[in-house]
Amino acid sequence: MPVIGFLGSESPALFASPLRLFLQGLSETGYIEGKNVAIEYRWAEGQNDRLPALAADLVRRRVSVIAAPGTTPAALAAKAATTTIPIVFFTGGDPVALGLVASLNRPGGNLTGATSLGGQLAPKRLELLHQLMPTATVMALLVNPTNPVLAESTARETQEAARSLGLRLHTLHASTERDFDSVFAALVQLRASGFVIAIDSFFTGRREQLAALALRHGIPAIYQYRDFAAAGGVMSYGGSLEPYRLVGLYTGRILKGEKPADLPVQQATRIELIINMKTAQALGLSVPPKLLALADELIE
Repeated sequence: MPVIGFLGSESPALFASPLRLFLQGLSETGYIEGKNVAIEYRWAEGQNDRLPALAADLVRRRVSVIAAPGTTPAALAAKAATTTIPIVFFTGGDPVALGLVASLNRPGGNLTGATSLGGQLAPKRLELLHQLMPTATVMALLVNPTNPVLAESTARETQEAARSLGLRLHTLHASTERDFDSVFAALVQLRASGFVIAIDSFFTGRREQLAALALRHGIPAIYQYRDFAAAGGVMSYGGSLEPYRLVGLYTGRILKGEKPADLPVQQATRIELIINMKTAQALGLSVPPKLLALADELIE
């Protein structure tokens, strides 16, 4: 029975939805966990510094393929651990710029996977918040400092967008749930009109919690996924969780004999803007007609 090494940044509970999609994709190639494939799970429990050791452990286990979905640090840790075992990743960053693959069409080495380019959408999310609050002068960006490669590029690109919009942008940091209280206290102290949450598996696992906190503190916030808006975030802008299914699909295809170098990195190209009208009303915001016209869905 082949063995898949699953390298996760979070805990099983926080990763339940993406994991379900991964297993669905795997089943589409004919592999069912416990029936004709085994999965060795390694969870970092939100501590990215544990990932290199967990990746090395999977390499020692001599798994057939490593799945590292949903987190740039996991993909980088897996890449550093082996040049021979196939690796399938999902990242919100640019896999070429991150050094994971040579190109999207021809990955080259032992890695392939999927990208949402969610990190590159942060400047657009700031622009959408500004359209919602055109008189705002101060905004904030929330990043995870334990994911430095993605956090630094996102902060740099969003700062450039802020300057072009005439906004002052403060970058805040959170890598544990304990940090959330100080983040929201800082938002109030800085008089930030709203904040953009950078794409990160730590925030994805807590997207509904962050949305509820933003609503409770009366601060408009935007993130990648629809369920963030559904949970009380004023907007979401980005793709879906579909790439997790693609990681499962590619993992199964590699188990059947295909090589990562021959499998192009899949790009999630569908991007949706969701506006929670109930939250906007609760925050005293009037959504401009232009923004309403851009929305793919309005949550009433």
